[in-house]
Formats: sequence, C-alpha cells, structure tokens
Amino acid sequence: MYEPLEILKRVYGYERFHPLQEKVISHVLDGHDALVLMPTGGGKSICFQVPALCRDGLTLVISPLVALMRDQVEALKANGVAAALINSTQTLEEADQVLQDIAGKRLKLLYISPEKLFGGFITGRLSQWNINLIAVDEAHCISFWGHDFRPEYTKLGRLRELLPGIPLIALTATADPAIRRDILAQLSIDENSVFQSSFDRPNLHLSVLPGQKRFERLQEFLKTHRNQAGIVYCLSRAGTEDLAGKLSRLGYKADAYHAGMSTEARHRIQDAFLKDEMTIMCATVAFGMGIDKSNVRWVIHWNLPKNLEGFYQEIGRAGRDGLPSDTLLFYSYADVVQQLKFLDEASPERRELLTAKLDRMKQYAEAMICRRRILLSYFGETLEEDCGHCDVCENPPETFDGSVVAQKLLSAVYRTGERATLRHCALILRGSHAQEIVEPGWHDLKTFGVGRELKFEEWMEYGSQLINAGYVSVAYDRGMTLQLTPLSRPVLKGEKSVPLVKFRSFEEKKAAAPQPKPAAADDGDPELVELLKAVRKKLADEHEIPAYVIFSDKTLKDMASKVPKSSLEFRQVHGVGEVKAESYGPIFLRAIKEWLGTGS
Repeated sequence: MYEPLEILKRVYGYERFHPLQEKVISHVLDGHDALVLMPTGGGKSICFQVPALCRDGLTLVISPLVALMRDQVEALKANGVAAALINSTQTLEEADQVLQDIAGKRLKLLYISPEKLFGGFITGRLSQWNINLIAVDEAHCISFWGHDFRPEYTKLGRLRELLPGIPLIALTATADPAIRRDILAQLSIDENSVFQSSFDRPNLHLSVLPGQKRFERLQEFLKTHRNQAGIVYCLSRAGTEDLAGKLSRLGYKADAYHAGMSTEARHRIQDAFLKDEMTIMCATVAFGMGIDKSNVRWVIHWNLPKNLEGFYQEIGRAGRDGLPSDTLLFYSYADVVQQLKFLDEASPERRELLTAKLDRMKQYAEAMICRRRILLSYFGETLEEDCGHCDVCENPPETFDGSVVAQKLLSAVYRTGERATLRHCALILRGSHAQEIVEPGWHDLKTFGVGRELKFEEWMEYGSQLINAGYVSVAYDRGMTLQLTPLSRPVLKGEKSVPLVKFRSFEEKKAAAPQPKPAAADDGDPELVELLKAVRKKLADEHEIPAYVIFSDKTLKDMASKVPKSSLEFRQVHGVGEVKAESYGPIFLRAIKEWLGTGS
C-alpha cells in the first residue's frame, strides 16, 4: 500500500494536499464512507483517485455524463494511471477490451454511468471485480430537491446490497442543506462522515449588469479579455447561434453549442474549445458539466439562470486553475418571465420548489449586498465580512442600522416554530388576517402586527437580505420554511447590529451599474508564457488531446516564473508529476533554453 502524499507527488506533481483532502483520504482509506462537499476546482477528484492508487483493487466511479468521464480518464492516462470508461458511445469491441482489462486486474479506476451500471450485465459481475471503493460523482443528481435531479441516480442505494462493506464516497460541488440530507439518507452515509470545505472561490470576480444593451457591454468586456477562453451561457438554442454568428463576424473565434445539434457536431465544437482552437463558446446549459478545461478565464450569463445551484456550477467552470477569472450576469425582468413560463410543464410540487429557487436567483441578481455572501449563505456557509471582490463591494450602497427590523423578522421566525415562509412572516408582521395566518393561530403571536410601518414589499426585501446574509436559511424540503442560523441568536439578543440596504425599486437599483473588472495580469514573463502555450498546443495536437491535459495554465505560469533549466528544477514546477516530467520535460526545457538564448 502506497502513502497518499507519495502518490500525490509522484503521479500529480503536487507538493501538498488542499485543505480537507488529506482528512477525507485518510477517512476513506480507513474503510469509512464519506460525503464530500467542495467547490468546482477544489480538488474533489483527488479525494477518490488517490485512495484508488494507494491500495490493490478497482475503484468504481459513477458519473452522469460521457464528457465528464472522458476528460477525467484522459487526464489520468496522461499521468500514467490505468483508467477506463464504459459508456454508450463505445463499440462492442472497445467495451469488451475494458472488461478483459478488469478481469486481468490491469485497471485502477473504472468510470461508468448509472444507466450502464444497472442497465444490463454489469451488476452481476460487480462482486467478481475486487472493488475497493465506490465513488459517486455529482452526487446532488440523486436528490429531488437538487437543480439537476436524475431519477436513475436514485438506484445507487442498491450498491450497498451488491457490494456490502465496500466504502462509498459521494462528492458534489452544489448541495444546499436539503440536498445533503437527501444524499445521506439515500446512500446510507452517517452524518458524522460529512466533509465540507469552503464553497468560496475567491479567484472569481462576481458582477451583475442590466440586460439592456447586452451586446455593446459584451464587446467592452471582451476588449479586456483578448484571446482568453470563455463561455457565454444563453437561454435558447437560437440565442447561442445568433450570438456566435455576431461574434464571428467581428473576428472572434466563437461557435455555438446546444442539444439540438448532432452528436458529431457537438463533439467537434467541444473538442475545438478544449484544444484552444476556438476561444468563445456560446452555449445552453447542455454544455459544460464535467468539462475539466482549467484555463477558462471568464463566464458570462446572457440570461438569468433558473437557480443558484446551476449558476454556481456554471461560473465554477472559470478559473479552475485558481487564477483570477471574471463572471458576469446580465439581468432583466423579461428573463424572469421567460423562466416562469418554462415551469408550467412541471408537476405542482416540483413547480413550487423551482419557483422558490428562481426567486432566490432573482434576489441575487437584484441584491445590493455582497454577492459572495449570498452564494455562500445559500450553501449553508457563513461569511462574516464582505468579500471586497464583487461589483457591490467595489461600489457599496448606503446602508442603515436595520437591527430592529431584523429582530422583528427573526422573532416571527422563532415564534412560528420555524414553520413559516418569508411571505408568512411578512404577513404576520403586517398584521394580516389572511386565512394562511389565522388558521395556524399566528395572529395570536406577540410579533403579530409589530411591523405595520413597513409595506409588504419592504418586509420581503429586508427578509431576502437577511436570508442572503445568512441570518436565516430556507428549507426547501420543508415547504420553503425559514430556519434560524447561528448568526441569528446574537441579533435577537441585541448583541449584534445588522446593516441593511434601504428598499429601492429595481429601476432605481440598476441606474448606477458598475463595469466588470478585468482579470489580473499573468504571472511570469508574458512572452515566455505565450511561447510555452504554443509548445503545449503543438504537443496536444500531436497526441490529439486537450491542451490542459498536457499542463494547466497555472503550471505554465509557474514554469515561466521559475524558468527551470534542468530536469530536477522542472520537477519542482507545480503540477509536474513523474510521467509528465519524463514525457514532456525535455521538450519544454529545450524551448526555455532557446528563449533564454535569444537574450530575453
């Protein structure tokens, strides 16, 4: 059995684990289950790939999309790891070869979709495969309360019967408290086996602009992001094609991607983007899940997303290498209307849930408090101070002491036994005798009518601010009722003041919208970075793999900063493992030597 840190250095070229990774790996290697909550780019894959390489046997990885599997398998192979996948795009001969490799104990990791896992002959063979670990990636897909619910994921609980005693690790980057409870219940994971790192992605700059004159604003944005890879998410298929056409006519390397295209066309366009042959992808949300392209420098939402989980996952495709990246959301109320139309086809229970989540997305877009605090609060995480790295923090609005307002609303939440929604609390404070208030007896509460001085809309606005700031949370699996958080107690006891932004209409809010902030400058000599990118591109084309599989932008910039001149120095570069040092080291060292010889 190998030591985890030895695997990390030898295979991946990293000197140390990220926070929490080491704890998860130790927990799993001790034979325990785990639920791992980490943001996109936070290193979730390391949590199951390292244990897989530490011990004998095969690790079974459940993954929802072909693109996700293909990218991870290619990256593992580039690092010298024996990995394979079974999916619907394979020929019978290819699938048979994978099965032979498993039988011959030549594989360490097998990626498979739940459809393939339960759809035929696979389940009967699992007990013969010497499986040492089960990894369920994108675990939020198991939950009805999630934004990307997939019914086939609900069968995964059967693995407990098929593979008794085998540790299971579930991983996701988008899970609010309701989804977490669901994952734990369906996969029979103990609450004490939850590992949560911060969902904060401090390298991402967050901003929102009004939807008017979007194309003009986009052109201004692109002037500060020349030749940088980025994604523009559009609501409709036609929208992707129209925008890609406009950008192409202006000389940008842009293309469209949506589910209405043929499989062949989607693969061609996706590969062009992954290989840096095309820099701007105009896409619907059909694109991106599992695409491990590390050098996406920006993500723009052309229209309002339908929920914060999807939005967080989509902006997370920028800056996976940890380098500064920008995110921009265009917002207009017309987008809200369009999203509401899409919900008409949902079942009543599902429609209520999705409408509530759309409302939280709308609150984010209209908010005048730190956007990062809103995102983190949604996932149950508290940020005590404003981030200083979003458009609101950089152009802060005037606030007033809203402690009394907060106490009244939090008191209503408390006195209803945390069984009321925000709407209910607003009606209680206004002194409404509506049936939904009188029936549960809430008209007899001490807080009934204590907030008549504010309009219903004002209470809804201030309630939204308190939710977004983390003083209360919304339990989506409990009828969207409000729940007090640890932050609420000192407010109720008068020990902490609460700043609130004065209620304003949306038209007033959007009047002074700030411009997006350009990304920070590159590390290392820019000329050398570009030269190394050209070397990487040539190698990627020769091997017919995406450029980032060779090395990430972060690795190239560290290389340009350290300027290694020997094989030993080359191995000190971030992200250079043994296999890649042997395969690519001489080529990059030669390029650096030639660059130095030019007098640079």
